Amino acid sequence: MKMGGKMNNLIRVIEQFKNKKIIVLGDVMLDKYIWGSVSRISPEAPVQVVNVIKESYTPGGAANVANNIAALNAKSFMIGVVGKDSTKNKLIDELKKRSIDVSGLIEDGNERTIQKVRVFGRNQQLLRFDYEKKGYVDVKTENDILDFIYKKIDEIDAIIISDYAKGVITKNLVEKVIGLCKEKNKIIVVDPKPKHKEFYKNATLISPNHKEAYEMAGIEEESDANAEKIGKELLKELDSNVLITKGEKGMSLFEKDGKITSIPTFAKEVYDIVGAGDTSVATLTLALASGASFEEAAIIANHAAGITVGKIGTSTVSIEELKKSIENG
Repeated sequence: MKMGGKMNNLIRVIEQFKNKKIIVLGDVMLDKYIWGSVSRISPEAPVQVVNVIKESYTPGGAANVANNIAALNAKSFMIGVVGKDSTKNKLIDELKKRSIDVSGLIEDGNERTIQKVRVFGRNQQLLRFDYEKKGYVDVKTENDILDFIYKKIDEIDAIIISDYAKGVITKNLVEKVIGLCKEKNKIIVVDPKPKHKEFYKNATLISPNHKEAYEMAGIEEESDANAEKIGKELLKELDSNVLITKGEKGMSLFEKDGKITSIPTFAKEVYDIVGAGDTSVATLTLALASGASFEEAAIIANHAAGITVGKIGTSTVSIEELKKSIENG
């Protein structure tokens, strides 16, 4: 395929995003940013004093995946668990501002809405506070999630499982969701955690980063010589197509038909890697739902991730930015 034709195909895929509906299932969080200036050390202890200038909020974790889908003009349905607290209220406000459907959020008085607070001074992250409660969701919450998915499955194009290992993603839940997607011929893409590897068998595609891929393969030392072996092993073991994201080294795609594709990074400058994986999996899934091949979807996702790392904090990518990156690619 000629370069111009390839670019036009990618643009055509992106233009189909606006018609798609995607369920995002996973661990929702609220990201809070405290922005300030630093000019002195505290007299009380050897720490920097941050003069707070402003505070901002954005959906985090799996909610950032839903945010990325909405930013790309598609419809996202957020499914996750929140507590009965003020953080939940702020998170729901932020999701609604972005036209994300929150009817799949399950409120559980025994849970705590996860919040990550990052403190920045002169655009450098200085500190992070995490507010969370560990432990898997109970059977009732699991069933409530499944009921919502069963009701929505016929009207959506794909499901993303965004696993941050905070308790929403259970073996029984994932097995039933993957089985339903197989039955209904729906795309299911997983952003995994190594500890849950066995949960993801038979997904359409699994997209670990390079560190997660090595952990999933049980290999401690990261080596380029092992990358192809690891991709092939994960594909065979999980019976899923595999896309390994490798930061500045791009991506490696392993397809069930035996095809292996290396995709170079499109990042121009890297300021912050926070949320790049969320952007990648959101764009990847939208592309697959819009008729892209696995290779085309990976290339589009790689462009999107390259844009995100050039921004500070949890961020999204617009259709215009994505088109421009591909046209200049």
